[in-house]
Amino acid sequence: MKKTDKRPSRALVRSTVGKAWQLQTAKARFSEVFRLARSEGPQLITRQGRDGVVMLSVEQYEQLTKTNRKPLIEFFRESPFVGLELDFEREPDLGRDADL
Repeated sequence: MKKTDKRPSRALVRSTVGKAWQLQTAKARFSEVFRLARSEGPQLITRQGRDGVVMLSVEQYEQLTKTNRKPLIEFFRESPFVGLELDFEREPDLGRDADL
């Protein structure tokens, strides 16, 4: 079974963030990275040449994590199939004949 990865591709991340910062530089210029994340959008922070984290504003974070999902019980209560009578009985399966 193939494991599904819900993370966005690195190309997508790179195309949607502002400047890429090396970790050391981001630490030394944290106020600037913070300000740019608030005013210009997400800022990518790398470590040893690899993508590490993205700093983004609280508003952008809330937009990404906002869900409009209802509890499962509400979903079923509002289903157009409420009250529909379904027949779940089936014929017994006796197997098949096999030559041994």
